[in-house]
Amino acid sequence: MRILVMSDLHANYTALQAVLKDAGEVDETWCLGDLVGYGPDPNAVVEEIREIKNLTCLMGNHDVAVVGRMSLETFNGDAKRSLTYHEKVLTASNMDFIKSLPSKVKVRGEATMAHGSPRDPLWEYILNSTTASLNFDYFDTPWCFVGHSHIQSSFTLKDETGRVVVEQTKPDVALELHPKLILNPGSVGQPRDRDPRAAYAIYDTEARTWTPRRVMYNIAEVQERIRAAGLPEKHAVRIGEGW
Repeated sequence: MRILVMSDLHANYTALQAVLKDAGEVDETWCLGDLVGYGPDPNAVVEEIREIKNLTCLMGNHDVAVVGRMSLETFNGDAKRSLTYHEKVLTASNMDFIKSLPSKVKVRGEATMAHGSPRDPLWEYILNSTTASLNFDYFDTPWCFVGHSHIQSSFTLKDETGRVVVEQTKPDVALELHPKLILNPGSVGQPRDRDPRAAYAIYDTEARTWTPRRVMYNIAEVQERIRAAGLPEKHAVRIGEGW
């Protein structure tokens, strides 16, 4: 199967549209959470996701907060402002959809999925070899897909040494999958690896490959909507620079 894996959409509808078009026809779509937060289009993003066939979607920490299952005080000031706005504008049916999503890890075939990490599905960032090494004991599948950090990356556990090798993956360079790996498709709506293009990955279960992808979208258009909604200027600036 050819599976679209994406994460951290963050209410950026234009970026989501670009990813869906660029990915083309897929057998399934796996979303690792954070449909909302930061961006100007929470309803449009949730409605687009709801229409996707053969979808597996997790909750992220922003999703949990917007439906009232986590205090907004947990977030920094700018993130809290955006979530407060999203709380006000999300329709009841879109809120219900978010509430229906699982907030724990999910296993599909040879892959474990989590928003943050298998050890702490909502909050832990896997950014370095130390954190990655602590997480390999928390999943039994050959590989695990995570989001949350907004950085396309791979973490490989070397059996012979027990060391973890960290790499920032390269777009369009397919990785041959082998035990044991933690992989991040990056962020659709707010990349933080200095590449502002929307990020995602294609997982081929038969070829056992993972191909990171990037696609440009109309960033200026999204920045205009962020400003028009009165959301933090920081969120408009950062999507143009990828930080």
